[in-house]
Amino acid sequence: MLKIRLRRMGARKQPSYRVVVADSRAPRDGAFVNIIGHYNPLTDPETVVINEEKALYWLRHGAQPTETVARLLTKASIMQKFKPVKEST
Repeated sequence: MLKIRLRRMGARKQPSYRVVVADSRAPRDGAFVNIIGHYNPLTDPETVVINEEKALYWLRHGAQPTETVARLLTKASIMQKFKPVKEST
């Protein structure tokens, strides 16, 4: 099963994250299929950049977002665009 989740990057005590599509069995910072964006919680306000086309593609192909990524996708208004597609199928 594919998951859309965060991959930790950055130095110690300076985290930044990549939003990636990875196999659910892979370790947090292990192999991944595709990078779809990045997230930096240390900026004010926090920086969230997600490629909408790639995110919708992977959601349509069955990738499940983690709780944190689902919050970020909602914040970027990508989940609202995915719901009408999900209801029509």
